[in-house]
Amino acid sequence: MRVPRKTGNSKLVKKLNKGEVLQQVIQHGQISRADISKETMLSRPCVSALVDEMIQEGLLHEVGMGDSKGGRKPILLEYNYQAYAIAGVIFEGSTLDMAIADLKGEFLARYRKRLALPSNGETVIEDLAAGLEQLLEESGIKRDRLLGVGVGLQGVTQRGSGTVSFSPSTGWMGSPIQQNIEERLGLPVIIDNDVNMMTLGEYVRGAGVGHSNVVYMYVGTGIGAGIILDGQFYRGSHEAAGEIGFMMIGPVHNRPNGASGVFETNYSTSGILQQAKGFLSDLQEGSSVIEELIRLARQNHADAQRLLDDVYRHWAYGMANIVSVLNPELLILSGEMVHVDEEGVKRIHDWLNEWVPEVPSLEKASLGERAGLIGAVHCVLEAFPFRRLLDKE
Repeated sequence: MRVPRKTGNSKLVKKLNKGEVLQQVIQHGQISRADISKETMLSRPCVSALVDEMIQEGLLHEVGMGDSKGGRKPILLEYNYQAYAIAGVIFEGSTLDMAIADLKGEFLARYRKRLALPSNGETVIEDLAAGLEQLLEESGIKRDRLLGVGVGLQGVTQRGSGTVSFSPSTGWMGSPIQQNIEERLGLPVIIDNDVNMMTLGEYVRGAGVGHSNVVYMYVGTGIGAGIILDGQFYRGSHEAAGEIGFMMIGPVHNRPNGASGVFETNYSTSGILQQAKGFLSDLQEGSSVIEELIRLARQNHADAQRLLDDVYRHWAYGMANIVSVLNPELLILSGEMVHVDEEGVKRIHDWLNEWVPEVPSLEKASLGERAGLIGAVHCVLEAFPFRRLLDKE
């Protein structure tokens, strides 16, 4: 039972009491004024006055009658999850993916755009700003009802300083990217690595639900991992934990400017396509290289069979390295790896059984392209406690 604060500045006391009321409504889902009064020890007239004010502000609404406990049926209150909104943004390769969501994290509108390459930081921020305007128009949300924006970026992000310390492909290294986006949008912004955003999405809404020690392994234009240990993100001393694309897996050869690690140079989607250029040169943009290799292998295409086996084995090497160090209970396969068929997953699992003493469950990511956006939205929800909604009024 919460004890209301009764001393100090009257405006502060009122705000704190409104916070107690709001917390009870969110916690219970639906609750009556009388029950709020019991839970908070605030008087019924005080609760009624605060509730009426919060209904006018759009934070609460009445949703019907509850069960009677001997008198008149009480009117139930519910938090208005549409009172404000949050935006999520993911940059992945040459794609900008955006969504606007309510305070439950449910998407209200979605925007996706292929970026012109090579892109530069200023152009990308302008694309982001234009996408946000379209989302606001489509969803009907007014800009002053937008609480903040979560942005997932490629490379090593420094959340404390709001910079990206390593991302050769964007030219953002060392620049105050968070501040630049905030100034352009006029909104609070939280940045993080794109794979970390995907990891968070799967952890709160997807394959990772119910698990405390999870590694999310992503293969796309790069290779990376998100690490959650004992329910907390593990980021490392310089927030570079999970940069598994730099594992020494595969042939070591010249890498221009060190932009890509050995593992991702050889076994990201672009690395695989480079190895398959003799027989996959006509692969359609947006098609899965693994699906195509599987199709050809089933037709006894010797080169495709050989390459597919090589890819699976080297991906399994990366998993063995991860498992032997972190011992997760769950390894989520994402990006291009979701296209691995049952036979391929079994082969990888069998290899891991040979190589490491404890093999985690292997599950494919369940949220698809929505994972990063869900994570981007959720990180803002976590960083923007409901009590701060009262500051918006």
